[in-house]
Amino acid sequence: MVETRLIDGKAAAAALRARIAAAATEIKVRHGIVPGLAAVLVGDDPASDVYVRSKAKATREAGLASVEHRLPAATGEAELLRLVASLNADPAIDGILVQLPLPPQIEPQRVIEAIDPAKDVDGFHPQNVGRLWSGGTALVPCTPYGCLMLLRETLGGIAGAEAVVLGRSNIVGKPMAALLTAADATVTIAHSRTRDLPAECRRAEVLVAAVGRPEMVRGAWIAPGATVIDVGINRLPDGRLVGDVAYAEALAVAGAITPVPGGVGPMTIACLLENTLRAAEARRR
Repeated sequence: MVETRLIDGKAAAAALRARIAAAATEIKVRHGIVPGLAAVLVGDDPASDVYVRSKAKATREAGLASVEHRLPAATGEAELLRLVASLNADPAIDGILVQLPLPPQIEPQRVIEAIDPAKDVDGFHPQNVGRLWSGGTALVPCTPYGCLMLLRETLGGIAGAEAVVLGRSNIVGKPMAALLTAADATVTIAHSRTRDLPAECRRAEVLVAAVGRPEMVRGAWIAPGATVIDVGINRLPDGRLVGDVAYAEALAVAGAITPVPGGVGPMTIACLLENTLRAAEARRR
């Protein structure tokens, strides 16, 4: 049996938040400003509300300014776009995130494209997507950014590694593949139409599971000694949180694995703060 290393996302995120807090203090001393993050929530989705509150708490704890805009579910697209325009023009705001999903009367892509790319701390604007894929400097989506940090901390370099990304969403799968490619891994994107998913996964030295299906990836899908990053957070009918990987089975074969919870999740918010800090520094060079 392989002795599996647990990848502690909580500890990694705490260390990153401490570095961000120190850098925020330095910016305040040097420039006399506090980097600001504005979060916009439309409607009353419970999960989104919890997420926005946790983001605001982490932002303040890191020494950054947190601004929240909560709009009713009936808010029209034009009103939301006016708010985004005002945040784009506000010199006190360095990062803007509009919490998804949005109500059906609002087209998400129009809102994403309205955000100033220099303040797009979610990394979803087409300019940032294009810069990421073309090797330019970009703000990148927070979850895959956090995954890459955990991989580097665990493995050191990943150049030449066979990496499989299971999932092709714009939020995780595609940007994860771009980041791994930029880090010189050999990358395969697998998905629901892949002919033999277990075989593709078994080729991976690095396996990133981001499909949103509880415990889909079985232990037999994992190569002995592989590093497994489980992005999934799924709540079962009995209330338990599980990932996209069958954790107990994976422990018998993986060389390293992120637990759920306590793996990738804490890094997502920490990377949002990192993006806000990077945006603040870039705007003041």
